[in-house]
Parts: sequence; C-alpha cells; structure tokens
Amino acid sequence: MCGRYASTSTREDLLATYDAAAAVGEELPPSYNVAPTQRVNAVLVRTPRDDPDADPVRLVSSRLHWGLVPSWAKDPKIGARMINARSETITQKPAFKAAASRRRCILPADGYYEWMKNEDGKKIPFFLHGDAPISMAGLYELWPNPELPEGDPERWLWTCTVLTRPATDAAGHIHDRSPVVLPETFVDPWLDTALTDRDDVDALLDSIPEPRLEPYEVSTAVNSPRNNTPDLLRPVHR
Repeated sequence: MCGRYASTSTREDLLATYDAAAAVGEELPPSYNVAPTQRVNAVLVRTPRDDPDADPVRLVSSRLHWGLVPSWAKDPKIGARMINARSETITQKPAFKAAASRRRCILPADGYYEWMKNEDGKKIPFFLHGDAPISMAGLYELWPNPELPEGDPERWLWTCTVLTRPATDAAGHIHDRSPVVLPETFVDPWLDTALTDRDDVDALLDSIPEPRLEPYEVSTAVNSPRNNTPDLLRPVHR
C-alpha cells in the first residue's frame, strides 16, 4: 500500500477544494488507475522562486512524479521503489527526513486500490473510498539532474511519496497498511511551512485519526496500468 489510486477531480475542483492560489504545469486528465512513476496532481506550498521574500503560496501542481527521489540520489530510478513512506519513521529515515520537515504535500484521490489473497492464493483487487475524495498525506522532493546546466527548466525532477500507517478498520482486513488520510481540519497544519521541527511533525501525525474507508471488489483489469477507464471503479458482484 498504496500502489494504485484513482484521481479524477478537475484542476478547478482542486483549486477550490484546497483554497489554492494558482496551478502549475499542464492540466492532467482524470486517471482511474494512477501508477508509480506517473505524473500526478499534488497540493503544496512554495515561496515564489522569483521573489524569495514573498509569503509562501499554496499551489496545485501537476509536475510531480509518483516515487520520491531524494536530492542526494545518484540515480532517479530509485523513485520506483519509494512510492510509499512509513509515517512512523519519516523524520528519521535519510530519504525522507528533510522532506518531512520542509516539503510536505497532499495527493488528492477518489480512493485507492489494494489486493487481498483469497483462499486459493489469488489476489483480488478492492477499491477503498470515503464519502468524498480523500487527501493523502505525502512528501515531495526536488532532484537536480547533474547532466543539465543550472538554469535549465528541465534540470529539476519533482517527485513525491504517499505516507502510510497501520490499518485496523475495514482496510486492515485487506492489507495491514493504509494511506495517511487527512481530515479537512488537518490540511492546513500539514501544509504549514512554519512547521519544521521533526518532533512536532511526529506529534501531528500521531494526532491524525484513522480513516474510515469502505472497500468493494473491482475487476482484475486494474492490475494493468494500461487500463484506465471509469469501468475500473465499478463494483464486482459475486
């Protein structure tokens, strides 16, 4: 967890939902099967690059790729193995601790997919969702491509990861981990750039209530990232 999710909100909806000031990057089409390394929408707060003395601005960005690449990584391919980060250890792990203090974000989603083994050992996909789109807590990083010169707009690779936590509700029957889902009242604290102390970040994470998500079985068509249609969200009735 979390290895696939759905994200179909329009940019206009995201700007309104998160009270964001602007959008960055081209608008992404709806995705019913977001897969690792793909570009995703993220909500984050940044100080304007051309005005470092200005106040930070909340943005909806489509520049991020799913799979965090630490700034010190020698090879960006490491991102494919870092789509998730355990919330219990992000302030200690070298790959995540800098981002935990300074580069937190939100990955908006309709819900996410998880697979459960049945008695025959076959993996059955489920879609877990709430009553409305969810805000998955994440971290983001910027990786400088050493092969490109400073000033090249393509030099910086933006990447992100989804935080996970132990699951004990309905999700726990399918998988022992679930995303860290932020209730509306936790969105502002999570994106607060003034929150930099790692102990305070841990305290905030510990205070986030466990999500109450409902699962239903979906088609095994979701197993392939090449499949990306609304049919993937249809319940399978046995």
